[in-house]
Amino acid sequence: MSKIREPRYRKIAFQIAEKIVNNEYKVGSKLHARSTLSVTFGVSAETARKAINILSDLDIVKPIHGSGIEVLSRERAKYFLNQAQETTNIQTIHDQINDLIETQRTSLNSLSDSLTTLFDQTQRVQRHNPLTPYEFSLSDSSKQLGESIGNLNIWQNTGATIIAILHNEELIVSPGPYAVIESGDTLYFVGTEMAFHAVQNFFNN
Repeated sequence: MSKIREPRYRKIAFQIAEKIVNNEYKVGSKLHARSTLSVTFGVSAETARKAINILSDLDIVKPIHGSGIEVLSRERAKYFLNQAQETTNIQTIHDQINDLIETQRTSLNSLSDSLTTLFDQTQRVQRHNPLTPYEFSLSDSSKQLGESIGNLNIWQNTGATIIAILHNEELIVSPGPYAVIESGDTLYFVGTEMAFHAVQNFFNN
């Protein structure tokens, strides 16, 4: 199964981390400015900036104004790469979520008629419980396509927490802020009924 598209800046972050782990960039040394890194890796200055931001957020490097980028930790760079290489039994998790949804579908028979409209709109059964994931499929018309979860500030705008993305039949569990949302993706998230409607309104513009 194909995987969710890896943003270019994240690939550059991996390459820089690999050079730190391999001691090509030693701890305490200074990397060139982002503009020079963009030339080194053949990307735009903005892409290099985003890559450095990832590593900076993880305390692997530290941008110093007017003095380049200091390498802080080889161990954190190694951990970053190890995390990226770990795989999850996607099919098992996918089956578990399908079982959960089926359980909720069966449970709906005992819920009050006041929830019927909500369930018809979502086309999925959900127990009235903020810890049970909702499901929302993205359409081609959404203006948010191609944006990362972090850039969209989904929790701040809707109150929902994204716990998984189904992309081309592959389930990405606990996607980070750099995961990009694309057409046809299905979002699994937790939150209140109000958060569910906020997600609908947010992605339906």
